[in-house]
Amino acid sequence: MFDKILIANRGEIAARIIQVLKDRGIGTVAVYSDADADAPHVALADEAVRIGPAPVRESYLNQDAILDAAHGSGAQAIHPGYGLLSENAGFARRCADAGPVFIGPGPAAIEAMGDKAQARATAKAAGVPVVPGSDGPVDDAEAAAIAERIGYPVLVKAAGGGGGIGMQLVKKPGKLERALASCRDRGASSFGNPAVYIEKYIESPRHIEVQVLFDQHGHGVHLFERECTLQRRHQKVVEEAPSPFIEAYAHLREALCGSAVAAARAIGYVNAGTVEYVVGPDGGFYFIEMNTRLQVEHPVTEMITGVDLINWQVDIAAGAKLTLEQSDLRIDGHAIECRIYAEDPDKRFMPQPGTLGAFLPPEGEGIRTDAGYRSGQAVTPYYDPMLAKVIAHGPDRGTATARAQGALEHFVIEGITTNRAFVRSVLAEPAFAAGAFDTGWLERYAKGRG
Repeated sequence: MFDKILIANRGEIAARIIQVLKDRGIGTVAVYSDADADAPHVALADEAVRIGPAPVRESYLNQDAILDAAHGSGAQAIHPGYGLLSENAGFARRCADAGPVFIGPGPAAIEAMGDKAQARATAKAAGVPVVPGSDGPVDDAEAAAIAERIGYPVLVKAAGGGGGIGMQLVKKPGKLERALASCRDRGASSFGNPAVYIEKYIESPRHIEVQVLFDQHGHGVHLFERECTLQRRHQKVVEEAPSPFIEAYAHLREALCGSAVAAARAIGYVNAGTVEYVVGPDGGFYFIEMNTRLQVEHPVTEMITGVDLINWQVDIAAGAKLTLEQSDLRIDGHAIECRIYAEDPDKRFMPQPGTLGAFLPPEGEGIRTDAGYRSGQAVTPYYDPMLAKVIAHGPDRGTATARAQGALEHFVIEGITTNRAFVRSVLAEPAFAAGAFDTGWLERYAKGRG
């Protein structure tokens, strides 16, 4: 087992990883930019190393600085958290070549799923359902022919994209050429890859994902599904496990989760990963991508299974065998996660930087809060504006919802505008209680409030 691990991240996930490691007696090394010098994760770690100025490319994406910090501190492994370098195959390869150990999948697996067109082909070859569309990058003529064959509306996607970046919905032929050009430009600027592919757009879709966990010895399991349909600008706001939609279709869970394990096994996956699907109103499900890292919403899975994913990530990276058996895993109750952002829902969810006054996360039965800020801390425009995640667990969905509402009511956040009240209102909506929503519902609801 590792004696010391560097956490190449910031905010709530860095604090969460550090706490898990400290509880195990493993030494921790935080890294920080100038903007984060007084951040909670820095104070929580055993050691902290400055890696650069505030801009993310000069600090948290500075591979040389992070590797220097790891070597200088004697860290034997690096946990990348999520975002930033967590899905950077080049960084994972540098760790594999010269150490320290990268706590995550190998570079080949990251590359296999990082190119969305290649990931689609891999999933299809493994027998995993995929959305009708192109099997690889397309030019304008090929895109037009495929769109005509599968029918509009279609989605144009950057092959190297993710999180909705480089993706456009096209409802009629006259708009296709411009969307192709736009997605190529965005793909080239954001991912260094101008290739695009095309898929059928599934009407009124839900976004469902499956957590998988594989060791280095070929053994893997799934930890059931998460409902991640409530989004704005393709970014999730409220997640839950299990999915109320999948719960209503008993046959779906086994098929969906089984296909996720097959997709991961097809690339020799190791460590924690998430296979994401779009699910139609009729229960038809289609692979869209695999995130080769820990997810922001991993706590809801931990709450319903009792499995600590970060602990297992560390053990697997150290070569341990996964002792979990699929037949032993059960769903215990229901969990809901609410992401609290420094943003204004009445202004198209625009970030609202500033300085926090009192910042007092809620506590209570079934409540867990993962926070990355403290009272008096500056929320800068340099990073994602998420302040904390409030996770509520209960024996059923109604209890979990009530606990989440109460926790949000008692979450004291002063000094800046947040989405706290907005999320509380979402949880109180009849559509939420009924589980009657799709990926466009949250933005429609936000507009309707105005």
